[in-house]
Amino acid sequence: MPATRHAFFTSEFLAQLERLSLLSRRVFRGRVKGERRSLRRGHSVEFCDYRAYGVGDDLRYVDWNIYGRLDRLHVKLFVDEEDLCLHLIVDASTSMNFGSPTKLDAAVRIAAALGFVGLVNHERVGVGVLRNRVAEGWPPTRGRNQVTSLLDFLARVEPGGGTSLNEGLGNYAVRSRQAGLAVVISDLLDPGGYERGVRALLERRFDVHLVHVLTPEEMNPELAGDLQLVDSETGEMRELSMDGDAVRAYRERLRQFLERVETFCRTKEIGYHRLASDAPVEEFVLAQLRGRVLV
Repeated sequence: MPATRHAFFTSEFLAQLERLSLLSRRVFRGRVKGERRSLRRGHSVEFCDYRAYGVGDDLRYVDWNIYGRLDRLHVKLFVDEEDLCLHLIVDASTSMNFGSPTKLDAAVRIAAALGFVGLVNHERVGVGVLRNRVAEGWPPTRGRNQVTSLLDFLARVEPGGGTSLNEGLGNYAVRSRQAGLAVVISDLLDPGGYERGVRALLERRFDVHLVHVLTPEEMNPELAGDLQLVDSETGEMRELSMDGDAVRAYRERLRQFLERVETFCRTKEIGYHRLASDAPVEEFVLAQLRGRVLV
């Protein structure tokens, strides 16, 4: 297990994270009162607005001063506060065990940063680990006293198994009791695709963000000569000669692949964020995710 996972982040970076909160484009009905100002109207202590009285409204919230002046019944509205459930879905298949640092190292550190923000803001945070399917998880929990437990769980995540993003994401969507903000962190290197699994989350009303992690070697390979490549998940071997034409063909297929991912996310209103595995996670979180997942 990489030593960097034990400490995860510096105290200075954690202090920066404490000043942030999660941002969701949808309104979810939380299970318990939290610290999130909801667009729904409730009966908390913070006054928000008035509306005309309707049959069945609680008479305790009628403003009798307005009734005395206007001879019409109006009820007070208050800002309702609720908790948001953050779902961190991490691809831990064998293909994520590539690069230095590995793609999985980057993925769990991103999950750790987002989970920390959620817990210190009294949101519910859960983790799903994807391999052939959802292999394990950390059930949605709230409270900053759960930060150590979350980081310990993420530090123990090891790569293994094949990739089946459609099945894994579909299973997670069905098993989740509460929709919320879902952040899927993966390299998306699955011959079967990922679209059907992501659509399953959308159908269950999740607000979905996709963090796409690739290594510098995958983005810009520097291979040459006669090679024998072995698929890390299936063991399949292929022999090829990497000359200039082969490199150009690879880069064109990669461009098309990335363009398809971006188009899919754009048409489905999914947040798309790409990260090289050797890039500083702290900078990625504060620069690219801020204003989109964090505020």
